[in-house]
Amino acid sequence: MSGRSERSRSAQQPYGKDGEPRGRPGKPGRGERLADWADGRLGINTLAKAQMRKIFPDHWSFMFGEICLYSFLILILTGIYLTLFFEPSGVEVVYDGSYVPLKGITMTRAYESTVDISMEVRGGLLIRQIHHWAALVFVAGMLVHMMRVFFTGAFRKPREINWLFGWTLLMLGLITGLTGYSLPDDMLSGTGIRFAQGAILSIPVVGTYLAMFLFGGEFPGHDIISRLYPIHVLLLPGIMLGIVVAHLILVFYHKHTQFAGPGRTEKNVVGAPFLPIYIAKAGGFFFLVFGVLAIMGAVATINPVFAIGPYRPDLVSTGAQPDWYLGFSEGLIRVMPSWEINIAGHTAELGVFIPFMLFPLIMAAIAVYPFVEAWVTGDKREHHIADRPRNAPVRTGIGVAWLTLYGVLMIGGGNDLWATHFRLSINAITWFVRIAVFVAPALAFFVTHRFCLGLQRRDREKALHGRESGLIKRLPHGEYVEVHEPLTQAELYTLTAHEQITPYEVGPLVDEHGVARPVTRGMRLRARLAKAMYGPGAQVAKPTAEEYLQVHRGEGTHH
Repeated sequence: MSGRSERSRSAQQPYGKDGEPRGRPGKPGRGERLADWADGRLGINTLAKAQMRKIFPDHWSFMFGEICLYSFLILILTGIYLTLFFEPSGVEVVYDGSYVPLKGITMTRAYESTVDISMEVRGGLLIRQIHHWAALVFVAGMLVHMMRVFFTGAFRKPREINWLFGWTLLMLGLITGLTGYSLPDDMLSGTGIRFAQGAILSIPVVGTYLAMFLFGGEFPGHDIISRLYPIHVLLLPGIMLGIVVAHLILVFYHKHTQFAGPGRTEKNVVGAPFLPIYIAKAGGFFFLVFGVLAIMGAVATINPVFAIGPYRPDLVSTGAQPDWYLGFSEGLIRVMPSWEINIAGHTAELGVFIPFMLFPLIMAAIAVYPFVEAWVTGDKREHHIADRPRNAPVRTGIGVAWLTLYGVLMIGGGNDLWATHFRLSINAITWFVRIAVFVAPALAFFVTHRFCLGLQRRDREKALHGRESGLIKRLPHGEYVEVHEPLTQAELYTLTAHEQITPYEVGPLVDEHGVARPVTRGMRLRARLAKAMYGPGAQVAKPTAEEYLQVHRGEGTHH
């Protein structure tokens, strides 16, 4: 009784005779006091309790977004190092450095400082190459990450804004890559700037003024490098960093999407907590990405400006190719016929202007797709379960068609290299690309659509009859059948958990009183698109519980 009373008195009096909290061996440490001080003013402990245990699902495809993030961080770290030694100046000097093949050659200070970084700065060439490889991986990671989001329908409500953030990051990544690629002022990057200047000049009426303003006079001028430098190292990275932070905040707030499976619904998340499991895995993956990029920078030469030589406006390097992510735009221009027209004394270079404008239009179509699909379906609900690409054949077909168009135009952007390496006619390659631009995406869509429907039919048969075992059994009346193993409930759920949307229909043109209903063109267009995307020809009906029971009672096909 006395022991119980003593315990109750201790609970009522949390502090001992010495003024220290009960249960503590002594005074709190300096770190604990600092944490208490910060929590009393910032509420960090409350925020951490609410958010640090947030659950994140686990799937290998989610790592693409992490690769983008870590590549971006590596770009910032290596870029800071390179800014300490690079001089963005177009002033011409005579090289007198340690690289003998370039001695006595006139070049800009920007090119000279790039060669000095590669040859004289300790670790400079390695950092340059890591920076360049990280840029390529960053853009590639964003493209693959967005395709993962697109094919799985992870852009649906409430993630449309995050889709736009990702799209903006991709566009800014392309522009940042172009500006950084142009800074060394070697023969290859100078050819790229010349290409960009020609595209700007093709803009009717204002193109000449824009080019003169950007270059500070006639091409190449002395101002372009010094103007691209702050854009590349300050403006664009600052904007991208802000969008990355906003993107991650929305991912944290909306929850991560997850694939269908047992126990997974639109209202829960099955996975590991952010702290300590997810953050430990993420930290390890960051160093893995950094290590791979470091190995690539050490063993795989990229952009050897010292071997290419400084830029000269009267020369064009043979086999000049942009980084892969800009091959799309160059392919558009290379295969376009050289059309031009004269209007009111102005020459319009349609052979350059049309493909120059097609590139942003194609990218804009990607940006607005989530809103178009939401309008067609009329779906206002939140979606946290990712689709299997096969269950959305039209969307998957559109994505594959876009990737096919990208690949075809990449061939067009490198038509000279294809011709020289494979001993082909450059005219034949150009005409192949001109035709394939229209034929290949349509063919890719058709094949992908049919392939997805075939996979849906296979899933339906698998759900109804089970998995093929490879065992052949002879029935009493002499028929041979293959024995099928029944699926587990978890496997059945995964195969049948997806929704099948009922396409929107305009309905009767007159109401019950015989009065004509107002049917707008938008309603008709929406009905046609809904039928094409979700009609009977776009999805295979899921097996019902009645069909499943009928088969397993022996009333259907043998199994």
